[in-house]
Amino acid sequence: MSEKTPVDFWFDPLCPWAWMTSRWVLEVEKLRDIEVRWHVMSLGVLNEDKLDQLPDDYRELLTVKAWAPVRVVVAAQQKHGDEIVGKLYTALGTRFHNEGQGPTREAIAAALDDVGLPADLLDYADQDPFEFEAELRASHKEGIDKVGQEVGTPVIAVPGADGEQIAFFGPVVTPAPKGEEAAKLWDGTLMVASIPGFYEIKRTRTQGPVFD
Repeated sequence: MSEKTPVDFWFDPLCPWAWMTSRWVLEVEKLRDIEVRWHVMSLGVLNEDKLDQLPDDYRELLTVKAWAPVRVVVAAQQKHGDEIVGKLYTALGTRFHNEGQGPTREAIAAALDDVGLPADLLDYADQDPFEFEAELRASHKEGIDKVGQEVGTPVIAVPGADGEQIAFFGPVVTPAPKGEEAAKLWDGTLMVASIPGFYEIKRTRTQGPVFD
């Protein structure tokens, strides 16, 4: 039996669009011979050098709320292994986005309990200096270096025909496609992303994320 194709997925738990894409790629995992490997990237890190260019509400989001979830996920990964990352992301995203709780300490604590992780991991949310800062930034850098600083989360990387990774931002989609629609989007995304010199397809969004 052939091995599954690894799909590396970088996310920030705060981002609703990354959440939509992550639910889509999990649907694809049921329909295509792939295995998703989860990695943290950080909107806080991505925007830390341009905060003065951002609207006040977005600046507050990135300086106050963005750090706690990624710190907790990275701490959980370092202390409990890579296999917990996807499970914790699902628990966090369900509470943050689907249930509308937002990235509160209460939601993070409940998500830790959902996946059977120790409650004291919440202590890392506000830890300064953060014990695993180097690991957080290395994970972020690995993902963003594949696509460039002009995009954000999510980043997806898959092996190309020549063994080199094909990486891309997105796709941005809502609601997350199901069944054959999910598979068709996957196949099409891989096709265009594999073309040398291809950079972007885009149209104006007309609605916000639609959570199941």
